[in-house]
Amino acid sequence: MPPTSTLSVRVITPDQHLTFVNARAEQQSVSFLQVPSWGGVKAEWNHESLGWFDGEEMVGTGLALLRQVPRVKRYLAYLPEGPSIDWTTTNPKYSLAQWLTPMAAHLYQRGAFAVKMGPMVPVRRWNAETLKAAIAEGNARRLRDVAADWNDPGGLAVSDELRALGWTQKPDAGAGFGDVQPRYVFQVPLADRTEDDLLTSFNQLWRRNIKKAEKAGVEVVHGTFDDLADFHEVYVQTAQRDGFTPRGLPYFQRMWRAMSEEDPHRISLYLARHEGRVLAATTLVRVGRHAWYSYGASSNEGRDVRPSNAVQWAMIRDSLANGCDVYDLRGISDTLDSSDPLFGLIQFKLGTGGYAQEYLGEWDLRLRPVLARAFDAYLARR
Repeated sequence: MPPTSTLSVRVITPDQHLTFVNARAEQQSVSFLQVPSWGGVKAEWNHESLGWFDGEEMVGTGLALLRQVPRVKRYLAYLPEGPSIDWTTTNPKYSLAQWLTPMAAHLYQRGAFAVKMGPMVPVRRWNAETLKAAIAEGNARRLRDVAADWNDPGGLAVSDELRALGWTQKPDAGAGFGDVQPRYVFQVPLADRTEDDLLTSFNQLWRRNIKKAEKAGVEVVHGTFDDLADFHEVYVQTAQRDGFTPRGLPYFQRMWRAMSEEDPHRISLYLARHEGRVLAATTLVRVGRHAWYSYGASSNEGRDVRPSNAVQWAMIRDSLANGCDVYDLRGISDTLDSSDPLFGLIQFKLGTGGYAQEYLGEWDLRLRPVLARAFDAYLARR
């Protein structure tokens, strides 16, 4: 193991963790996958809140999910979109080695054979207009074929430092959805904007669809725990239509309970109704000034009255009213190829006039290499 740093890592209480996240989230984004309640959502994993300490001062936190391997008391440790530490590479107070070495040592002692993490470190950004132009020209197949409108040299430097510390990344991690959590997301900036500003930035189709939903009488309302069954009904229809395995209703009930108990404003349910039927339903999660569209569903019926556009517009308006700086539509593929089945994701989200954001992606550190390789082989056989 690498030498001990000046920082120490130890288990903290959920209250300590939440207090730190609430303070930090007022200044910068902290993922909803890194709040204490997310550990309660992932029932198939053990979990613990970690704190980084400089003496007695807590300077960082992380939610570590621990997945036990069959028949042995060893774990894969996973910090989705975390940890929440200072990833700055320009004149940092602590080096990445000082942050990550004590985390690895703690998780090793905990019985982890490998660590996976996916820090929310931005690397590149492409504006909607740039991508629309590239798609129209037809020469670009993937996001990286297009010159980014914004690059963060610090984010790229983090990649180099992680490799130097022994962390690895899948060669194809950026293609499609190669990571567990998406490396590419689509976001709409909200800071210092009005509803009129946002509507103006939407493309003509989005504006027309929002008006069409209004004229047709689509009503978007906030749901409660008891409405999760209605959400789940259209979610199952969506899964069957799009070819993915749906989560069961108990998962969403557990998510609602855990997050609502932590903060009554953490999670919201939206239902788009038309003539008494639920045609679209979504969940919105908020941490500080960042709001995420986390799950979405739409019925096979009533698509002509555009309930999906109506419910998205309601979530964007509420996020703006609640002081959020970012509305996050979550994952997109990196494809710009109109023949790719995943192209529809970015095509729909481009209409909001936001930007495609590339994060650093997920990284792995093998603490017990033999067991880590055996686990990789086990997953490959499943």
